[in-house]
Amino acid sequence: MAYVTTNPPKLLVPRMGTGTAMWAYTSTDVHTDVDATDYFTNGDALGLKVGDVMVVSKSTATIGTTIHYVQTVTAGGAATIAAAILA
Repeated sequence: MAYVTTNPPKLLVPRMGTGTAMWAYTSTDVHTDVDATDYFTNGDALGLKVGDVMVVSKSTATIGTTIHYVQTVTAGGAATIAAAILA
């Protein structure tokens, strides 16, 4: 599947100062699709910043939720997330 800008991530907790923000994203895509390079084509325009946290939920038959972080935001405006390792 592919990201569509009509279903963007939602800002849950805005950043304070230089801190991180928390986002939520729900789609039919599995988390391994969502963390593909430059998946969020308008990430910069949305306000995604490196280090922001994103809760990703799959909305179809096999529902699952994973935690990710924003890994990169390119000069062209796309953003890439990666699965977070919780210790």
